[in-house]
Amino acid sequence: MTDLAKYRNIGIFAHVDAGKTTSTERILKLTGKIHKTGEVHDGAATTDFMEQEAERGITIQSAATTCFWNEHRLNIIDTPGHVDFTVEVYRSLKVLDGGIGVFCGSGGVEPQSETNWRYANESEVARCIFVNKLDRMGADFYRVVDQVRNVLAANPLVMTLPIGIEDDFVGVVDVLSQKAYIWDDSGLPENYEVTDIPADLVEKAAEYREQLIETAVEQDDELMMAYMDGEEPSLEDIKRCIRKGTRDLAFFPTYCGSAFKNKGIQLVLDAVVDYLPSPTEVDPQPLTDGETGEATGETALVSIDEPLRALAFKIMDDRFGALTFIRIYSGVMRKGDTILNSFTGKTERIGRMVEMHADDRTELDYAQAGDIIAVVGMKNVQTGHTLCDPKNPCTLEPMIFPEPVISIAVAPKDKGSTEKMGIAIGKMVAEDPSFQVETDEDSGETILKGMGELHLDIKVDILKRTYGVELTVGQPQVAYRETITREVEDSYTHKKQSGGSGQFGKIDYRIKPGEPNSGFTFSSTVVGGNVPKEFFPAIEKGFKGMMETGTLAGFPVLDVEVELYDGGFHAVDSSAIAFEIAAKGAFRQSIPKAGPQLLEPIMKVDVFTPEDHVGDVIGDINRRRGMIKDQEAGATGVRVKADVPLSEMFGYIGHLRTMTSGRGQFSMEFSHYAACPANVAETVIAAEKEKKAAK
Repeated sequence: MTDLAKYRNIGIFAHVDAGKTTSTERILKLTGKIHKTGEVHDGAATTDFMEQEAERGITIQSAATTCFWNEHRLNIIDTPGHVDFTVEVYRSLKVLDGGIGVFCGSGGVEPQSETNWRYANESEVARCIFVNKLDRMGADFYRVVDQVRNVLAANPLVMTLPIGIEDDFVGVVDVLSQKAYIWDDSGLPENYEVTDIPADLVEKAAEYREQLIETAVEQDDELMMAYMDGEEPSLEDIKRCIRKGTRDLAFFPTYCGSAFKNKGIQLVLDAVVDYLPSPTEVDPQPLTDGETGEATGETALVSIDEPLRALAFKIMDDRFGALTFIRIYSGVMRKGDTILNSFTGKTERIGRMVEMHADDRTELDYAQAGDIIAVVGMKNVQTGHTLCDPKNPCTLEPMIFPEPVISIAVAPKDKGSTEKMGIAIGKMVAEDPSFQVETDEDSGETILKGMGELHLDIKVDILKRTYGVELTVGQPQVAYRETITREVEDSYTHKKQSGGSGQFGKIDYRIKPGEPNSGFTFSSTVVGGNVPKEFFPAIEKGFKGMMETGTLAGFPVLDVEVELYDGGFHAVDSSAIAFEIAAKGAFRQSIPKAGPQLLEPIMKVDVFTPEDHVGDVIGDINRRRGMIKDQEAGATGVRVKADVPLSEMFGYIGHLRTMTSGRGQFSMEFSHYAACPANVAETVIAAEKEKKAAK
């Protein structure tokens, strides 16, 4: 059994290109996990092992790896920075106890770092800050610290100061010990010496140390009183206070350096060990009621003596089969154990358990509370499922994923690949909950839905390379509907005489608009047996069958009420089929008279924008026929809520990023159907007629 106090589960997250993956590489090199560091720009980084990652130089999947520092075990997850893959950051934060937010020394606090910071705040994850790339042109450590304060509304606790800047960046001053760490030009992380602070920084370092101690002792009233009386607290006491404040999110220890040049990483690793919480120091995960999803008030205590409780937070398909990444919150998991998946109610046997190192692995026989491991070959487990002891079933708080906002139609280039495509897409949907698939019943096309254009672009690329399925990709589509706007009273007679028994059915009816979302309703007020009761179901079936294709452009019809009030029948020639045909003819005859109208899907759109771009964003939503519902200002920007027609939202993310210099973000979900303006309806109807003519 290992001591849980020596565990640190941490994630590294930041904006695209702030240097997360490079920082991870340096940490692995320093901790002796790898002997040659791979570079992102050469496509050789350890944690970026997908072909698409190596090529584009971006991280797409979060990768997990384990290493050791100062006799502490670090489980590190390197997460993507790109907005289309925030689901990866979100699910990683869910299972971590601490994090390192990496900011670029010249780029500062960028939009995606704001989003990730917001996610981390929601998940209440303690973190350190590492201001990276101080060897770059335009780097300015103090400016970034101010941005953390102003843009993120966070409180950075400066722990190191840079010595030199840009090309002259040689090392850092450790504010607490008042020593300078200076690296030589060999580029090796271990070649540094600890010296006195350079003369020009002595005053600044003393000033920052005073600020540091003042902020730290606020965590302990007794120390604070003693400090105010002029008594300097001991180093242990200061560290204890920093640790407490970090854990309570009162402040964030802030470090600086250059991961690429191997400068300053050791101090960040020391900070992880000294200040970030171990699994036992974090608030335990709440348990929820499996059926209602409400919190039960119980928690999963991080302890080996508790029953097993674990969360599957990621599923990955690789050359060895399906891997399920699991964070164990309490208890012990052994090879060969039978565990319960509380979501499906089924049990599974643990076959092989492995400790991951990017895409290499080490076999394990058992794992315990606090561990992040992967299990090979689990059958019915999906992201967010709870795995527990069959004798003590429980459900951990599940993960909530954003709904996809964009869809494209795809078809395999050769007919033979249809089944292959189905299997591949099935695996991909299991890996990524923000990626969904459905089949369009009208056209038989396969519709892929995702978080953005890059997201779907990568999915199509993975299908092509990993699974060998070439796709034809269509234009994004909108699902229109039709309805009627006024009441019509009408009569229809179906009769057919051609020797022998004929067909006869006469119906008098009213058709009127129904309540929103009521679908189709049928009623009868016939008196005196003019239409015998046994024919009512046939008449209803006739009308209902016609609701699938409207008379305007062939879209399904919504919200229609039909009332049958009179009619006529023939003792010999009337039959159920005759009345069904009469109802179909009646629908075709009367709907065009009832003011048919085209409906379009309206989306509930939630846009997040920095304050200085609110005007542009609102103007743009108005141009897209949107209705602004609400605006609320937050610490880092403004949220604008609006209802906008789906047809106007294609390509929106591109426009939004241009308008807000890449800092805006949005999410949208279906709200309701509303009437199309006449000019839009005309265009849609004309396009549908053209399609039909082409067929």
